[in-house]
Amino acid sequence: MAVTNFELLLLLGTLFISGFSATSYSTQVSFLQCFSSNLQHPNEASNVLLTTNSSNYSSVLQSSIRNHRFLNNSTLKPQFIITPSHVSHIQAAIRCSKQNGLQVRVRSAGHDYEGLSYVADVPFLIIDLFNLRSIRVDIENESAWVESGAILGELYHKIAEKSKRYGFPAGSCSTVGVGGHFSGGGFGTIFRKYGLAADNIIDAKIVDVNGKILTRKSMGEDLFWAIRGGGGASFGVIFSWKVKIVPVPQTVTVFNVRYTLEQGASKLLQKWQNVAHELDEDIFLHAVLEVADSTTSSAGSNKTVLVSFGSLYLGGVEKLVSLLQESFPQLGLMRENCTEMTWIQSVLYFAGFSTKDSLNVLLDRSTQYKGFLKAKSDYLTKPVSETGLEGLYRILLEEEAPVLILTPYGGRMSEITDSEIAFPHRKGNIYAIQYLTNWDEEDETEKHISSMRRLYKYMKPYVSKAPRAAYLNYRDLDLGRNNNAGNSSYAQAYVWGLKYFKNNFKRLVRVKTAVDPDNFFRNEQSIPVFP
Repeated sequence: MAVTNFELLLLLGTLFISGFSATSYSTQVSFLQCFSSNLQHPNEASNVLLTTNSSNYSSVLQSSIRNHRFLNNSTLKPQFIITPSHVSHIQAAIRCSKQNGLQVRVRSAGHDYEGLSYVADVPFLIIDLFNLRSIRVDIENESAWVESGAILGELYHKIAEKSKRYGFPAGSCSTVGVGGHFSGGGFGTIFRKYGLAADNIIDAKIVDVNGKILTRKSMGEDLFWAIRGGGGASFGVIFSWKVKIVPVPQTVTVFNVRYTLEQGASKLLQKWQNVAHELDEDIFLHAVLEVADSTTSSAGSNKTVLVSFGSLYLGGVEKLVSLLQESFPQLGLMRENCTEMTWIQSVLYFAGFSTKDSLNVLLDRSTQYKGFLKAKSDYLTKPVSETGLEGLYRILLEEEAPVLILTPYGGRMSEITDSEIAFPHRKGNIYAIQYLTNWDEEDETEKHISSMRRLYKYMKPYVSKAPRAAYLNYRDLDLGRNNNAGNSSYAQAYVWGLKYFKNNFKRLVRVKTAVDPDNFFRNEQSIPVFP
């Protein structure tokens, strides 16, 4: 189809006045012509394609940059941002990116800790899926189709509109996009009962490297296996998921009790390490460690370590108190510590909202935190010793900033095999740790990252080994990275791949080699191909 529409001429004009080099300008022109001609209606290009000179380019780019480490002038910006409202726009973007040597980054809501959904060191474009976020819930068949641009809050809200007796086992942060969350695993407060978000995916729609739309039936079970826990960005653009929604009781119970070191938090944490993964699968009881002001200064310091024990129980308060008095009496849980509510109210609670808020707050895509951050993760197969915990407290008090979130495993997570889907962290893990630090000023970046690395190094003797495992959705480029040119060897990627995927890494590479043999879909931690 000839490209003669007025909108395309305007787009070309913006490139000309942007000051691109002759070679770069030629690439831009070629891409625009290709993109427009691959659309059913070429004048759609101006509605879904942004150049660096588009009036809303910066606002769209920055709208989902959650980590300000990647919001600076030195970060390479995408040459185009595609905001598809139809799958055909994704198909055109892939075909024309291949033709013109542009890498593709796919963004659902921008929560990748290392910014890989919107940052690259080579010429690239972003396919931003925020316009593709429709959700269709089928209560009768206990399922839902959700597009990848939706956030978790939108999914929970839509399910609650249909029924307060159903939920979905995904994360607590309401602004996280389902695309990255689902494809990396996705856990939340009911995953000990129902498994991961990825364990509850029953179909998906993906645009592959050839621009073809595939479903579970047409993609085959190998690729369907890989995109559940193996990360979707290595294999194509997944734009829709079919999930199994799960029943929840009419009443759930939450509590959050806090203890400082002076109040005996260390003894409680030692006990927690031994019991949290063994509790009834209806109980989620995590522990959060952070530095707080001390009310006693006998040690000559005005800081202490605060340990918060937060819980969701799928049932009423009387039963919860009874269960914990039997299995964890040291916690001293009383009925007055607990609050009964509906499951959807618990979603508000764990997302940081008031349970009295309107459910519409779950539809807000703007994050509650936008600043600088760094994260890491670990898995533990045995408790940290008392001596190990004491050393951990010393480091936390010296560094002050890092927060540790300890998530208990067990329950349903121990019943699913390591190879059922690409996510491998199952039986034998008693809990996982997320290390998280954030700060407000760019000139503090080096200090905080060094602090995080020191803490991570200290924990090495106490965590999983061979490999020291990590969670893909807590992306960490310190573990290793691919070459930007995309010619990373299998051996090079194996260093970090084994940590995220353990024995599933080789199968992921086989799938990648079969479906994307030229390694078009690549980033700093994408699955490589066999040579």
